[in-house]
Amino acid sequence: MTRAVTLRDVAERAGVSIATASNALTKPGRVAAETRDRVLESAAWLGYEQLVTAGTPSGTRRIGVIAPFTTYTSYSERLKGVLSVTGTDSIEAIVFDHPSASRSPSPRLATLPFSGNLDGLIIMGIPVDTDLATRLIVRELPTVLVDTDHPLLTSIVLDEAYGAKLAVDHLVEQGYTRFAYVTEGQVSKDYISQGRKRRAGFSRALAEHGYGEDQIMLITSRTGDLRSGASAVDAVKEKSTRHRVGVLAGHDNLAAGMVAGLRERGVDVPGRVGVIGWDGGDLVEALGLTTMRQPLVETGQLGAERLIAALNDTAQVERVVLRPVLRKGVTT
Repeated sequence: MTRAVTLRDVAERAGVSIATASNALTKPGRVAAETRDRVLESAAWLGYEQLVTAGTPSGTRRIGVIAPFTTYTSYSERLKGVLSVTGTDSIEAIVFDHPSASRSPSPRLATLPFSGNLDGLIIMGIPVDTDLATRLIVRELPTVLVDTDHPLLTSIVLDEAYGAKLAVDHLVEQGYTRFAYVTEGQVSKDYISQGRKRRAGFSRALAEHGYGEDQIMLITSRTGDLRSGASAVDAVKEKSTRHRVGVLAGHDNLAAGMVAGLRERGVDVPGRVGVIGWDGGDLVEALGLTTMRQPLVETGQLGAERLIAALNDTAQVERVVLRPVLRKGVTT
């Protein structure tokens, strides 16, 4: 049996003491931002899950934050936003990793992956089962969703269709005449993922420009990582011999993999193929990707602010919709 990851493991990988690692995860206001980020990266890499235990100081409120941290780096950015708001001695944040919904045959969160007492909960990027949403309300456990939504719970989401339209408008303006959408595979069709929303918005926006489905390639990769992006380039390369092809990828990692694979095969990027990513993380800066930049940190901040308002009984259920912005790089 695989040994469970411990706080000591997290601390050793981050190069800090166990006490510092504990504070970074539960009392981030006491730890320097650089150290906190290093500990969070270590915890996400190792798949560390901290159990909720008794012994919280009197007057301290404990909140749980659940997300697929080890699958998508964007959720670490959102977590930074959460911790920037909750980083006080009166709020203790407990971080829980959860498998990616796209890779699960049962993607909806139906039970909570922990036991113990919480005062509030933030769920990021995981579709929520209606029975669970109802139980959370009955238990009077304030809950906010980020990058996922449910009509019974306050949700902070992105306007995926708007972002897809911005991407299409940019690709058309740059002179591309054939198009491809590259997305991560989804095991279950039991929910509408962010990727599927972007795909629908991509097609609608292209239709507004007079392009039909026969001029759009849908490429599904096995996962959302760099290697999968690189392996998805053959169809685009073949099409680029006759047309300039504009590509929208569902994640920056996929986009970066596409760019690397195309260039390895001698395809001119952006001359013959233009590539746009989605997220706007550190990878964009390093590679000069054109991307749809999500307000990742801001979504975490808003989620934490709405949760604190709910803890203070000053909040109503609402759906907050944010918009991405196009950040042009050297790949279009």
